[in-house]
Amino acid sequence: MTRVTAAVIERDGKVLIAKRATEDQLKGKWEFPGGKIEAGEGPRDCLKRELSEELGIEAEIGDFICSSRYAYRHIEVELLAYRAAHLSGDIQPYVHDEIKWVALNELLDYEFPEANGPIIKKLFADAACKKP
Repeated sequence: MTRVTAAVIERDGKVLIAKRATEDQLKGKWEFPGGKIEAGEGPRDCLKRELSEELGIEAEIGDFICSSRYAYRHIEVELLAYRAAHLSGDIQPYVHDEIKWVALNELLDYEFPEANGPIIKKLFADAACKKP
């Protein structure tokens, strides 16, 4: 099983999502930025590295959100999601076809890989708990 990370980066009530590149196995689907954990690397270190490589930013990795497992035809993954704060650098889609800031309630308008489903559900649940 391949372990991967994902960052939930929020700004002004919106969440950053990225569209997978056209040459990718899951091309055209949207995701929370992140990537594969390398040998000897912890999830938070992986996420810091991936955000630098994929988006050109420095980020602070925050609280763990949740994990999910999914077996695609080409790979089985365990996805570990964390909150992350954008510290510096201009966000650029170096490996994605597109990036967008979207409101939480708009996430369901985008097609995500199946492993991202539990993250989205957890974000909605957390938001519902914060309402007065």
